[in-house]
Amino acid sequence: MTAEPMTAAQAGQRTLGHYRFRNVARMEWIKLRSLRSSWWTLAVTVAGAVAISIAVGINTRNAAGDLTNNALAGMIPGLLLAGVLGVLTMTGEYTSGMIRSTLAAVPRRPMLLAAKAAVFGAVMLAAGEAATFISFAAGGLALRHGIAAPSLSQPGVLRAVALSGTSFCLIGLLGLGLGAIIRHTAAAVGVLVGGVYVVAQFIGAIAHSAAGYMPIVIVGNSLSTTKPESCNGSTAACPHFLSPWAGLTVLGLYAAIALAVGGWLLVHRDA
Repeated sequence: MTAEPMTAAQAGQRTLGHYRFRNVARMEWIKLRSLRSSWWTLAVTVAGAVAISIAVGINTRNAAGDLTNNALAGMIPGLLLAGVLGVLTMTGEYTSGMIRSTLAAVPRRPMLLAAKAAVFGAVMLAAGEAATFISFAAGGLALRHGIAAPSLSQPGVLRAVALSGTSFCLIGLLGLGLGAIIRHTAAAVGVLVGGVYVVAQFIGAIAHSAAGYMPIVIVGNSLSTTKPESCNGSTAACPHFLSPWAGLTVLGLYAAIALAVGGWLLVHRDA
């Protein structure tokens, strides 16, 4: 018995089936989970954040301060590793040359970047939330000098812990977008560090009204706080800090813009 020839419609359906979003996302998940360096980086990020929270908790002596913000102090340096991992997730394929095979298998480049961002973002969100909740608990247990640990039921505490974990995802996606734009690991990491850390300090020194819009300031003074920030002395030298949800929106816009530009360049440039 001879097999019936495949019609053009059936061939088209079979071809398109290989390029559905869930298939591409599964491929990206396999690539991500197969890299042991990614998991080691995430483990170091979480462990480092917890260690800093414990150290801050041991040395905290002001019970009237923002104890939640203190417990989340390890998030700030942890963001650097999150962003770098995002850069490497994209630029690693260019360095190894795997990007050509990936684009040959998935010629729809916007869908490829969307799947990569979805998978990586989900992993970073899970890692970020784990880091913040463990750090919050560890920082509270480390408190001495008769200071009572904060609880998640107190006003603003759960929101601060959860949004701080979200910042890992957003900074990681910002790094992923920069990796797609620049395609060179060292240059993309340099832009990430300069934009997130160095430029914020420079702008904070010369333009206080814009300092509150810088990523590192948003995480440290908008997302992870439970008490409004106040300035001692001249109000002219006091930056305007965004509200938690406004800060989260701005941080999300940074990541979205980087991914949008990276996606456009991915479509219009050769591999």
